[in-house]
Amino acid sequence: MLEYVALVILVFVAIVLFYGVIVIHDIPYEIAVHRNHPHQDAIHVAGWVSLFTLHVLWPFLWIWATLYRTDRGWGFSDGHSSKEHIEKLELELTEVKQRLNALEGGSE
Repeated sequence: MLEYVALVILVFVAIVLFYGVIVIHDIPYEIAVHRNHPHQDAIHVAGWVSLFTLHVLWPFLWIWATLYRTDRGWGFSDGHSSKEHIEKLELELTEVKQRLNALEGGSE
């Protein structure tokens, strides 16, 4: 009787470990879905590939999934349009030219 209990426990632990690894490898995909990532499918497929490559890709998938956010995209811009940015730079350039002219005029 004790052998059967041990066998049931062994099978149960094997099943939990098997599905646990699969669930853990789906975490980057779930993050991508939650953040509405444009590469959700690629992250999901790469998670499955990571299962067969001894989990080498998994940390990189986690990083890839967390880089994108819908409110700021990839995070490489300040949220302003390029036209606003150009106008701001032109205004700063005009101010710098005025200050330079004032300094040059005062030293002569």
